[in-house]
Amino acid sequence: MAKEGQIGGGALDSITGAAQSFASKGPAPVHLWNPAYCGEIDMRIAADGTWFYQKTPIGRPALVKLFASVLKREGDRYFLVTPVEKCGIVVEDAPFLAVEMRKEPAPTDQPESGPTLHFRTNVDDWVACGGDHPLRFDPEPGTGGLKPYLLVRRGLWAKVTRALFYDLVDIGEEQFVDGRRMFGVASGDAFFAMAPADRLREYG
Repeated sequence: MAKEGQIGGGALDSITGAAQSFASKGPAPVHLWNPAYCGEIDMRIAADGTWFYQKTPIGRPALVKLFASVLKREGDRYFLVTPVEKCGIVVEDAPFLAVEMRKEPAPTDQPESGPTLHFRTNVDDWVACGGDHPLRFDPEPGTGGLKPYLLVRRGLWAKVTRALFYDLVDIGEEQFVDGRRMFGVASGDAFFAMAPADRLREYG
């Protein structure tokens, strides 16, 4: 029977060991794992991307990357999973941050597709923005601004940092979407609308 309360460090050690066993083999196939729920681990990913365990920041980037490799989302909940365990954690906003961006020209054999934006996350994954990894721009309550996010994998999003958001605005363009002129960002053969072009405002 699944435990409803918090669980101890033994489960975390087990998850760490399982993640390490997959680390040398490439991405862990967490989408194929559906183990029984084991309870909650006192782990939290803060809105600024910092990982905490028992209210203490995890200071080892390699350990954060290890946990990130076995992170899974189901509905609105997040879990660290192995083939035999599933332990809940708290994510305040998005589990990752997009912290670096570069623009690569279109392949010479596909010049019509346009340049592609590549983003690096805070766990050093590079993601090519496009149809499979879209950008979205959510209204920011109370400010009238926008919060941008990039889909990293299977329901796991990275919040784009404020500095990169300004870069996106700088390279933004207008295109017609469903008959309406929209301001947004193009990457590859995809276009991601931010706002109607006739209602542009300063997002800050």
